[in-house]
This record gives sequence, C-alpha cells and structure tokens, in this order.
Amino acid sequence: MGTRDPRVDAYIAKSADFAKPIIDHLRELVHATCPPVEETIKWGMPTFMYHGMLCGIGAFKQHCTFGFWKHRLVVGAGRYDDAMGQFGCITKVGDLPPKRELAALIRKAMQLNEEGVKVPKTRARPRPAPKAPADLAAALKKNAKAAATYTAFSPTNKRDYVEWITEAKREETRSKRVAQAVEWIAEGKPRNWKYMNC
Repeated sequence: MGTRDPRVDAYIAKSADFAKPIIDHLRELVHATCPPVEETIKWGMPTFMYHGMLCGIGAFKQHCTFGFWKHRLVVGAGRYDDAMGQFGCITKVGDLPPKRELAALIRKAMQLNEEGVKVPKTRARPRPAPKAPADLAAALKKNAKAAATYTAFSPTNKRDYVEWITEAKREETRSKRVAQAVEWIAEGKPRNWKYMNC
C-alpha cells in the first residue's frame, strides 16, 4: 500500500483557497490509479514516487501545475515544454483533462518507471563566448596577467564578467566594476569566486 506524507497535508493547508481542491483532486487520482505510490516533498512541492519519480504538483499564488517526471515520454513533446508541468496554468479542476485521460497518463508513467525507461538526455548547444565590451578590453590590455587569464577563461566565466559589467546602470558603477573585474581576473578568479566553496 502507498504512503501519504503529512508534509503534503501541510502544503495543501497553506495553499491558496483556489488551489486546495485542485491539489486534493490530483492527489486522490494519483493514489486511486497507483495504490502503491509514495508521497514526498521535493523542491518544496508534493511529489509522487513509484519506482522513481512519477509526477508532481505545484501550487503558486494564482495557478497550480501538474506534471510527469518523464513528461516527453508520457504526454509527448511540444505540450507546455517550456512551462512547469504539462497542463499549463491550472486555476480550477475543470482546467485538467478528464479523470479517465489523466489516469491513463498516470498508468503510462507507471509503466515507464516499472520498465526502468530513462529519459533521453538532450545536450544544450554551447553558447559562444561573448565579446568583451570596449572598456573591459581596454583595461585588460593594460594588465597582461589579467588579459592572459581572461583569454584562458571558459565562455561561461567570460559571460559572467561581461554581463556583470554591462548590467551596470550608471557609468560610475560600470567603471568600478571594470576595475574590480580586472583585479579579480588577474588573481585568476571567476566572477562568482566567493561562492565556489559554499
């Protein structure tokens, strides 16, 4: 028999009033369709486990989400790929597909987990290194050590510095950031070096 986690009860209790019936509906449907399912909280949201992660629910200020861990294999590509969950912003139970349809999707997700099917990994295309803005490039030319380190930096490290400098709203702030960047780069430090050992 499956388990119910009291933390999910607490999550529902503190959710907005519109969200409570949605979460209750989905929770009961998951338990009815997959009796051995186990509840937990992952990323601060109710998550259902069955031979691994099965599906999850999220409640926000004005909408809820529901999604399958192996969503592309369960509902197919293209349906809310860029949003959390595969059913868009749910504001009422009526926004969900009918129980029968959802139950069929839950059974499909269960089968994938039972068979140990893995989600195919997709590789992100590497982004090219950004071009250093003129003021940073000029400052680097004046400091050979910083210039050599910057040249050896990964595109990500270069991007971190370029974005930090170009996001400055005032010229005075930008100048300070350029000076600080050259100092840190000369020391071999990436932009977020302070957080590397956290």
